[in-house]
Amino acid sequence: MSLIKCKNVSLSYDGLIVANNISFEINKGDYYSIIGRNGSGKSTLLKALLHLKSTESGSVEYGDGLVQSDIGYLAQQTPVQKDFPASVNEVVLSGCLKGGVFKPFYSLSDKKLALEKMELLGIANIKSKCFRELSGGQQQRVLLARAMCATRKILFLDEPVTGLDPVVTTEFFNIINEMHRNGITIVMVSHDIHCAVKYSNRILHLEDGSVMFDGPSKEYSRSKIGIEFVGGHKHD
Repeated sequence: MSLIKCKNVSLSYDGLIVANNISFEINKGDYYSIIGRNGSGKSTLLKALLHLKSTESGSVEYGDGLVQSDIGYLAQQTPVQKDFPASVNEVVLSGCLKGGVFKPFYSLSDKKLALEKMELLGIANIKSKCFRELSGGQQQRVLLARAMCATRKILFLDEPVTGLDPVVTTEFFNIINEMHRNGITIVMVSHDIHCAVKYSNRILHLEDGSVMFDGPSKEYSRSKIGIEFVGGHKHD
């Protein structure tokens, strides 16, 4: 059943149309990778799917009972975020906030959930450390733990492995795969087309704001554009 329907959506950025007449569906259990060259509209589309950006035309509709509190989001880090002066524990706990509602105190269940996610990601031993003192890989684990605290049905990730070394990148993808196996729908914007094809089950390829491919990853590898970008084999 569809969690999100994107119907004839057009989007603009700084007054320019960056996505034009895009339609596709994200179903429960999908691992959807949105790929394409820089400037193809990937991150702008992701923000529209999150209802963080208005459409110029068309609509983004939630289904199957999906509400904002079911959604986790790991955005691209900014320099300000990388220098955030909170502890690891405080950053992860903030993922338990729903709808931007401030809590002067977190519940025992919030604290238990945060610790569970930190243990899962191997960062419980640094929960008292300052976020800005961590390595890039550690910071991404902290932010993923925060997003996991917010996630009930679906997790959005925007270029989550940018700047990470190959070993940390592989570890990160393995964690996301485990979440997917445990029933979380994944939607990821990625510049790494090879990893997108390897790990996800569906591909949306954008070029100049238009959909060039939407379908199973295996079919993408055999498609004309897939062969062009990652190699592959044409159908007989």
